[in-house]
Amino acid sequence: MTLKNNHKLGTALAVGGILLGFLALLLIAQSYMPTVEGKILEGRPDEAITVRIVYALMGWVGMTGGAVWAVSLYGFVTKKQWAWGIGVAASTMQILSGFFPMIPSASTGLPTPTVWVFILAFVLWFGMLFIGGVPNKIMLLAFVCGMAYVMTFIDGVGAISRYQTVDIKFAIGMYAMGQMVNWLGAAVWAIFIYALVSGKTWTTTTAVFAAAMSIFGGIPVGITDVVRLGRFSMFLPGPFLSAIMLVVILLPGTQKLINEWIAEN
Repeated sequence: MTLKNNHKLGTALAVGGILLGFLALLLIAQSYMPTVEGKILEGRPDEAITVRIVYALMGWVGMTGGAVWAVSLYGFVTKKQWAWGIGVAASTMQILSGFFPMIPSASTGLPTPTVWVFILAFVLWFGMLFIGGVPNKIMLLAFVCGMAYVMTFIDGVGAISRYQTVDIKFAIGMYAMGQMVNWLGAAVWAIFIYALVSGKTWTTTTAVFAAAMSIFGGIPVGITDVVRLGRFSMFLPGPFLSAIMLVVILLPGTQKLINEWIAEN
């Protein structure tokens, strides 16, 4: 069976993506309050509040991903060339909605049911890439940039908890300023992944924006953490990886690879 431009397979996967949106809703709702209560019992009311905010967001992202899959389904049924790219965007959203809720649940010793959303979304992600005939090197680049996407998002989550527990006025302001910049940076990384695999002419421009957002959001709060705590900050890997990936993307060889893929589309 040929995977490239296989609209029947794409239709089946898109239906699966729609159902996965409902599964994300059910599993996140199921683990929502137990995780909140677990954090309170651990003596971390700040993390309990963070879970209340971020789990809801992850439910919204997972369900929105399901709605985006409905657009992809329409594209596959009507044999549109863009259908698989929309599927990549939808599964990129659902990967995050399945991955992040695993972290707070696991840290409190609770089950991590959203692992199934994470795994299935990854299967759908690769399925769309194969249907689109995306070259292996472009897939690898998208995968590593996906790590920057997730890490940048997590920096935004960490800032919510820090904001509640720190009593240094300047540090509170830094965490407040960096929080949403990181989440917006993660969104731009997701847009970049879509642009990269779909062969859009604005791919490199989006990479510059995504990396810059991650750096602006992560480096200041990371340095604030280092100065305040006197040790390495986990806010720093996200912007560091983003900066590295920007350099890699701007290398002549990578630009040649990207431009050749753009020319094919």
